[in-house]
Amino acid sequence: MADADSRTGHRYATPDILAWVDRLHAGHDPGLAQAFDAPALHGLPPIQVGMSEGKLLTLLLRMVGARRVVEFGTLAGYSALRMARALPAGGHLWSLELDPRHAEVARENLWAAGVGDRVTVLGGPALDALPGLAEHGPFDAVFLDADKGRYDLYGRWAAAQLRPGGLLLVDNAYFFGGLLEASPDAAAVRRCHEEAAEAFDTVCIPTPDGLLLGLRR
Repeated sequence: MADADSRTGHRYATPDILAWVDRLHAGHDPGLAQAFDAPALHGLPPIQVGMSEGKLLTLLLRMVGARRVVEFGTLAGYSALRMARALPAGGHLWSLELDPRHAEVARENLWAAGVGDRVTVLGGPALDALPGLAEHGPFDAVFLDADKGRYDLYGRWAAAQLRPGGLLLVDNAYFFGGLLEASPDAAAVRRCHEEAAEAFDTVCIPTPDGLLLGLRR
């Protein structure tokens, strides 16, 4: 259902409008289409970023001149592909994925799209990989889109590893509408918000489930 202006009754975000602007501004070539369609094809959860959110990642990374980027949560590689395409020659993305099947599908999609040489998909628990990953820092951008109950831990790592002016991006910042609930996972997402506000200049962009954006002070 579209939102409406309470004064005029006009709807301003109908599904048809959203689909039209997605196609116009964030359309897919074959590589992007393969990665975007992969969850349905391979039985993976349909939880990747949307088309416009993915294109936003590309533009934001270009705006800060990102060369070294970390992603928490690869899934089928769609967001990784969007970010990899923002990197200049010599740039690199490290993407952390717990599920080995997801990591395998993502690698296939990234190589098929021609960016496999600039993305390293690291399998296994993210917290286990972080000490070794820090050796590649400082980083220009970190994107969180993984298990929400560890968002606070991931956010602290990002604050320590990002350069001044580096970019923090946190998807599902509204926690599926449950941000203010009393669950442990919701509390972790709130701590991520609160601690980011202390270390970064922040804003929460009202994408469908919120995108927290911060620039490292």
